[in-house]
Amino acid sequence: MKNTALQKTYFGKPDQCWRARLYTIIFEADTVAGRRFDTALLLVIVLSVATVIVDSIGAIRARDYLILNGLEWLFTILFTIEYIVRLLCVKRPLRYATSLFGVIDLLSILPTYIAILLPEFHFLIDVRLLRMLRVFRVLKLPRYFDESQILLQALRNSRHKIFVFLGAVLIMSVILGTIMYVIEGPEHGFTSIPVGMYWAIVTLTTTGYGDIHPKTPMGQLVTSMAMLLGYGIIALPTGIVGVELAMSMMRHKPTTRTCINCLTEGHEAESLFCKHCGEALPPYQFDSAAT
Repeated sequence: MKNTALQKTYFGKPDQCWRARLYTIIFEADTVAGRRFDTALLLVIVLSVATVIVDSIGAIRARDYLILNGLEWLFTILFTIEYIVRLLCVKRPLRYATSLFGVIDLLSILPTYIAILLPEFHFLIDVRLLRMLRVFRVLKLPRYFDESQILLQALRNSRHKIFVFLGAVLIMSVILGTIMYVIEGPEHGFTSIPVGMYWAIVTLTTTGYGDIHPKTPMGQLVTSMAMLLGYGIIALPTGIVGVELAMSMMRHKPTTRTCINCLTEGHEAESLFCKHCGEALPPYQFDSAAT
Protein backbone atom coordinates (compact mmCIF):
# COMPACT_ATOMS: atom_id res chain seq x y z
CA MET A 1 0.00 0.00 0.00
CA LYS A 2 2.84 2.37 0.82
CA ASN A 3 4.52 1.84 -2.54
CA THR A 4 1.20 2.33 -4.33
CA ALA A 5 0.62 5.63 -2.53
CA LEU A 6 4.08 6.80 -3.46
CA GLN A 7 3.50 5.87 -7.07
CA LYS A 8 0.36 8.01 -7.14
CA THR A 9 2.34 11.02 -5.93
CA TYR A 10 4.85 10.71 -8.77
CA PHE A 11 4.67 13.66 -11.07
CA GLY A 12 7.42 13.25 -13.60
CA LYS A 13 9.55 10.29 -14.57
CA PRO A 14 7.58 7.07 -15.17
CA ASP A 15 8.73 3.55 -14.38
CA GLN A 16 11.35 1.83 -16.49
CA CYS A 17 9.79 1.55 -19.95
CA TRP A 18 9.83 3.39 -23.27
CA ARG A 19 8.28 6.42 -21.54
CA ALA A 20 11.15 6.52 -19.04
CA ARG A 21 13.66 6.40 -21.88
CA LEU A 22 11.91 9.23 -23.72
CA TYR A 23 11.73 11.20 -20.47
CA THR A 24 15.50 10.90 -20.00
CA ILE A 25 16.12 12.06 -23.57
CA ILE A 26 13.64 14.96 -23.57
CA PHE A 27 13.82 16.33 -20.03
CA GLU A 28 17.44 15.52 -19.17
CA ALA A 29 20.47 16.35 -21.28
CA ASP A 30 23.31 14.47 -19.59
CA THR A 31 23.25 11.70 -22.19
CA VAL A 32 24.36 11.69 -25.82
CA ALA A 33 20.77 11.21 -27.01
CA GLY A 34 19.59 14.02 -24.74
CA ARG A 35 22.22 16.43 -26.04
CA ARG A 36 21.39 15.55 -29.63
CA PHE A 37 17.69 16.12 -28.99
CA ASP A 38 18.35 19.50 -27.35
CA THR A 39 20.69 20.58 -30.16
CA ALA A 40 18.15 19.65 -32.84
CA LEU A 41 15.34 21.38 -30.96
CA LEU A 42 17.44 24.52 -30.48
CA LEU A 43 18.06 24.65 -34.21
CA VAL A 44 14.35 24.27 -34.97
CA ILE A 45 13.44 27.00 -32.46
CA VAL A 46 15.96 29.47 -33.92
CA LEU A 47 14.82 28.76 -37.48
CA SER A 48 11.18 29.09 -36.48
CA VAL A 49 11.69 32.46 -34.76
CA ALA A 50 13.71 33.64 -37.77
CA THR A 51 10.81 32.64 -40.02
CA VAL A 52 8.36 34.63 -37.90
CA ILE A 53 10.64 37.69 -38.04
CA VAL A 54 11.06 37.42 -41.82
CA ASP A 55 7.31 36.89 -42.20
CA SER A 56 6.71 40.31 -40.64
CA ILE A 57 8.47 42.00 -43.60
CA GLY A 58 5.70 42.80 -46.06
CA ALA A 59 7.75 42.63 -49.27
CA ILE A 60 9.24 39.24 -48.44
CA ARG A 61 5.90 37.86 -47.24
CA ALA A 62 4.19 38.90 -50.48
CA ARG A 63 6.94 37.34 -52.60
CA ASP A 64 7.58 34.12 -50.66
CA TYR A 65 4.24 33.55 -48.96
CA LEU A 66 3.97 29.87 -49.90
CA ILE A 67 7.49 29.08 -48.69
CA LEU A 68 7.01 30.92 -45.39
CA ASN A 69 3.61 29.32 -44.86
CA GLY A 70 5.04 25.88 -45.57
CA LEU A 71 7.90 26.43 -43.14
CA GLU A 72 5.49 27.67 -40.49
CA TRP A 73 3.38 24.54 -40.80
CA LEU A 74 6.49 22.36 -40.67
CA PHE A 75 7.65 24.01 -37.45
CA THR A 76 4.13 23.88 -35.99
CA ILE A 77 3.85 20.15 -36.66
CA LEU A 78 7.29 19.51 -35.14
CA PHE A 79 6.47 21.52 -32.02
CA THR A 80 3.08 19.80 -31.78
CA ILE A 81 4.75 16.39 -31.83
CA GLU A 82 7.25 17.56 -29.22
CA TYR A 83 4.44 18.88 -26.99
CA ILE A 84 2.47 15.63 -27.23
CA VAL A 85 5.55 13.52 -26.51
CA ARG A 86 6.36 15.66 -23.46
CA LEU A 87 2.84 15.07 -22.15
CA LEU A 88 3.23 11.32 -22.73
CA CYS A 89 6.54 11.25 -20.84
CA VAL A 90 5.20 12.50 -17.52
CA LYS A 91 2.86 10.72 -15.16
CA ARG A 92 0.70 13.79 -14.61
CA PRO A 93 0.48 15.55 -17.99
CA LEU A 94 -2.07 18.11 -16.80
CA ARG A 95 0.36 19.44 -14.21
CA TYR A 96 3.05 19.81 -16.84
CA ALA A 97 0.60 21.44 -19.28
CA THR A 98 -0.20 24.11 -16.69
CA SER A 99 3.46 24.72 -15.76
CA LEU A 100 5.47 27.64 -17.15
CA PHE A 101 7.25 25.63 -19.82
CA GLY A 102 4.06 23.75 -20.66
CA VAL A 103 2.23 27.03 -21.31
CA ILE A 104 5.16 28.26 -23.42
CA ASP A 105 5.10 25.05 -25.45
CA LEU A 106 1.37 25.48 -26.02
CA LEU A 107 1.75 29.14 -27.01
CA SER A 108 4.32 28.12 -29.61
CA ILE A 109 1.74 26.09 -31.57
CA LEU A 110 -1.69 27.46 -30.64
CA PRO A 111 -1.71 30.68 -32.74
CA THR A 112 -1.28 28.78 -36.01
CA TYR A 113 -4.27 26.55 -35.31
CA ILE A 114 -6.45 29.43 -34.07
CA ALA A 115 -5.70 31.45 -37.21
CA ILE A 116 -7.07 28.56 -39.29
CA LEU A 117 -10.15 27.88 -37.20
CA LEU A 118 -11.20 31.53 -36.94
CA PRO A 119 -9.82 33.38 -39.97
CA GLU A 120 -13.01 35.28 -40.76
CA PHE A 121 -13.47 36.96 -37.38
CA HIS A 122 -11.17 39.89 -38.07
CA PHE A 123 -13.15 42.08 -35.71
CA LEU A 124 -12.50 39.62 -32.86
CA ILE A 125 -9.03 38.28 -33.66
CA ASP A 126 -6.23 40.03 -35.47
CA VAL A 127 -4.58 37.26 -37.48
CA ARG A 128 -1.35 39.24 -37.70
CA LEU A 129 -1.23 39.36 -33.92
CA LEU A 130 -1.70 35.60 -33.78
CA ARG A 131 1.21 35.17 -36.18
CA MET A 132 3.41 37.38 -34.06
CA LEU A 133 2.51 35.40 -30.94
CA ARG A 134 4.56 32.58 -32.43
CA VAL A 135 7.64 34.53 -31.38
CA PHE A 136 6.94 33.11 -27.90
CA ARG A 137 8.90 30.14 -29.19
CA VAL A 138 12.01 32.11 -28.31
CA LEU A 139 11.06 31.53 -24.66
CA LYS A 140 11.81 27.85 -25.23
CA LEU A 141 15.50 28.65 -25.63
CA PRO A 142 16.65 29.38 -22.03
CA ARG A 143 15.85 25.92 -20.71
CA TYR A 144 18.68 24.46 -22.85
CA PHE A 145 21.51 26.61 -21.48
CA ASP A 146 23.15 25.96 -18.12
CA GLU A 147 24.02 29.64 -17.77
CA SER A 148 20.36 30.62 -18.01
CA GLN A 149 19.55 28.26 -15.14
CA ILE A 150 22.23 29.97 -13.00
CA LEU A 151 20.84 33.40 -13.87
CA LEU A 152 17.29 32.23 -13.15
CA GLN A 153 18.38 30.88 -9.78
CA ALA A 154 20.11 34.19 -8.96
CA LEU A 155 16.97 36.14 -9.84
CA ARG A 156 14.86 33.75 -7.79
CA ASN A 157 17.11 34.13 -4.75
CA SER A 158 17.10 37.93 -4.98
CA ARG A 159 13.40 38.35 -5.74
CA HIS A 160 12.49 39.56 -2.23
CA LYS A 161 15.21 42.22 -2.28
CA ILE A 162 14.13 43.30 -5.77
CA PHE A 163 10.49 43.60 -4.68
CA VAL A 164 11.54 45.78 -1.73
CA PHE A 165 13.63 47.88 -4.10
CA LEU A 166 10.74 48.31 -6.56
CA GLY A 167 8.47 49.25 -3.67
CA ALA A 168 10.94 51.94 -2.60
CA VAL A 169 11.12 53.26 -6.17
CA LEU A 170 7.32 53.39 -6.34
CA ILE A 171 7.16 55.34 -3.09
CA MET A 172 9.77 57.81 -4.34
CA SER A 173 7.86 58.19 -7.63
CA VAL A 174 4.65 59.01 -5.78
CA ILE A 175 6.40 61.56 -3.56
CA LEU A 176 8.34 63.24 -6.37
CA GLY A 177 5.31 63.21 -8.67
CA THR A 178 3.18 64.87 -6.02
CA ILE A 179 5.85 67.49 -5.26
CA MET A 180 6.23 68.37 -8.94
CA TYR A 181 2.45 68.57 -9.36
CA VAL A 182 2.35 71.07 -6.51
CA ILE A 183 5.40 73.08 -7.65
CA GLU A 184 4.86 73.16 -11.42
CA GLY A 185 1.11 72.75 -11.76
CA PRO A 186 -1.03 72.20 -14.89
CA GLU A 187 0.29 75.34 -16.59
CA HIS A 188 3.71 73.66 -16.98
CA GLY A 189 2.42 70.29 -18.13
CA PHE A 190 2.03 68.56 -14.75
CA THR A 191 -1.74 68.23 -15.06
CA SER A 192 -2.14 65.49 -12.43
CA ILE A 193 -0.22 63.39 -9.93
CA PRO A 194 -0.08 60.38 -12.32
CA VAL A 195 1.60 62.65 -14.90
CA GLY A 196 4.05 63.72 -12.19
CA MET A 197 4.68 60.06 -11.36
CA TYR A 198 5.38 59.37 -15.04
CA TRP A 199 7.92 62.21 -15.03
CA ALA A 200 9.47 60.87 -11.82
CA ILE A 201 9.90 57.34 -13.22
CA VAL A 202 11.41 58.66 -16.45
CA THR A 203 13.79 60.88 -14.46
CA LEU A 204 14.78 58.31 -11.84
CA THR A 205 15.61 55.75 -14.52
CA THR A 206 17.72 58.42 -16.31
CA THR A 207 15.69 57.88 -19.49
CA GLY A 208 14.81 61.54 -19.93
CA TYR A 209 12.33 61.67 -22.81
CA GLY A 210 12.04 65.44 -22.54
CA ASP A 211 8.31 65.49 -23.35
CA ILE A 212 7.64 67.04 -19.96
CA HIS A 213 10.12 69.02 -17.87
CA PRO A 214 10.03 71.62 -15.08
CA LYS A 215 10.27 75.32 -15.85
CA THR A 216 10.49 76.88 -12.39
CA PRO A 217 13.75 77.11 -10.42
CA MET A 218 12.35 75.02 -7.57
CA GLY A 219 11.15 72.35 -10.00
CA GLN A 220 14.56 72.26 -11.67
CA LEU A 221 16.21 71.83 -8.26
CA VAL A 222 13.97 68.86 -7.47
CA THR A 223 14.73 67.44 -10.91
CA SER A 224 18.47 67.72 -10.31
CA MET A 225 18.12 65.86 -7.01
CA ALA A 226 15.99 63.17 -8.70
CA MET A 227 18.62 62.70 -11.42
CA LEU A 228 21.39 62.21 -8.85
CA LEU A 229 19.17 59.80 -6.96
CA GLY A 230 18.55 57.91 -10.18
CA TYR A 231 22.21 56.96 -10.56
CA GLY A 232 22.14 55.27 -7.18
CA ILE A 233 18.90 53.51 -8.02
CA ILE A 234 20.38 52.02 -11.19
CA ALA A 235 23.38 50.60 -9.34
CA LEU A 236 21.43 48.98 -6.51
CA PRO A 237 19.58 46.15 -8.36
CA THR A 238 22.73 45.39 -10.34
CA GLY A 239 24.58 44.79 -7.09
CA ILE A 240 21.78 42.66 -5.65
CA VAL A 241 21.59 40.34 -8.66
CA GLY A 242 25.38 40.38 -9.09
CA VAL A 243 25.97 39.05 -5.58
CA GLU A 244 23.39 36.29 -5.99
CA LEU A 245 24.83 35.40 -9.39
CA ALA A 246 28.34 35.10 -7.95
CA MET A 247 27.07 32.91 -5.12
CA SER A 248 25.19 30.68 -7.56
CA MET A 249 28.30 30.25 -9.71
CA MET A 250 30.37 29.30 -6.65
CA ARG A 251 28.05 26.41 -5.84
CA HIS A 252 28.39 22.96 -7.34
CA LYS A 253 27.80 22.72 -11.06
CA PRO A 254 24.14 21.73 -11.62
CA THR A 255 23.04 18.97 -13.91
CA THR A 256 19.80 18.32 -15.76
CA ARG A 257 18.63 15.84 -13.10
CA THR A 258 14.90 16.26 -12.67
CA CYS A 259 12.82 15.39 -9.62
CA ILE A 260 10.19 12.75 -10.40
CA ASN A 261 7.75 14.40 -8.03
CA CYS A 262 7.85 18.14 -8.81
CA LEU A 263 10.00 18.30 -12.01
CA THR A 264 12.51 20.70 -10.41
CA GLU A 265 15.69 20.66 -12.51
CA GLY A 266 19.35 21.43 -11.80
CA HIS A 267 20.24 19.03 -8.96
CA GLU A 268 23.90 18.27 -8.33
CA ALA A 269 25.26 14.92 -9.43
CA GLU A 270 25.77 13.78 -5.82
CA SER A 271 22.34 14.94 -4.55
CA LEU A 272 20.10 12.29 -3.00
CA PHE A 273 16.93 14.32 -2.46
CA CYS A 274 15.08 17.08 -4.31
CA LYS A 275 16.07 20.57 -3.14
CA HIS A 276 12.48 21.74 -3.59
CA CYS A 277 10.12 19.03 -2.31
CA GLY A 278 12.49 16.57 -0.60
CA GLU A 279 11.53 13.58 -2.78
CA ALA A 280 14.23 10.94 -3.26
CA LEU A 281 16.01 11.44 -6.59
CA PRO A 282 16.49 8.63 -9.10
CA PRO A 283 20.05 7.52 -9.90
CA TYR A 284 22.03 10.05 -11.92
CA GLN A 285 22.07 8.96 -15.55
CA PHE A 286 24.75 10.41 -17.80
CA ASP A 287 27.13 9.54 -20.61
CA SER A 288 30.75 10.60 -20.22
CA ALA A 289 30.76 11.72 -23.88
CA ALA A 290 27.91 14.15 -23.19
CA THR A 291 29.37 15.85 -20.11
